[in-house]
Amino acid sequence: RVENVKSFDEFLEKRFPESRRKAYYLMSIHEHLPPQARRELKEVGWTKGLELAKVARRDRQHFDCATWLHKAREMPKEQFKQEVEKELTGQETEPWEIIYFKLYKSQIPVVEQAIETAALMLGTDKSRGYCLEMICADFLAGANLENGNSQVLLQSALRFFKFLPGEERRTFMEYVTQKAS
Repeated sequence: RVENVKSFDEFLEKRFPESRRKAYYLMSIHEHLPPQARRELKEVGWTKGLELAKVARRDRQHFDCATWLHKAREMPKEQFKQEVEKELTGQETEPWEIIYFKLYKSQIPVVEQAIETAALMLGTDKSRGYCLEMICADFLAGANLENGNSQVLLQSALRFFKFLPGEERRTFMEYVTQKAS
């Protein structure tokens, strides 16, 4: 009770008023990293320390501390995160970025419905980012009509046609047949 606090929550509030999450990250680092890595934490930074802790938690006694500390010192933060991700999943990940933009409350239902519909068509295992990319690609395909390239629109329409349930396919075909005659 060095700090004269009544609870752990009060301790966190006093020592980490700006971020409880950082306190939990530091606890994870302390719990999983070996002492030699913890000593060098100030040099590599706590963000890289958190990534090191992920590998250390998985490898336990077989954690190659020297190699991973060297990588943490030498690599930029994002590259190091990708290296850890590759180590943990066995897959190369594409660099990513979080994009923020403002939506009016009236726009949110439209955007959400478009993303949900795309997820149903593409498979619910796809990320929201992938669904948004496909929505944008479809929009761009339609925009290419202005350049006189109707082939892009045709391919887009055919792609979406195959996702229609049976009854909607028949309705669509009746409409197209009626318009063609």
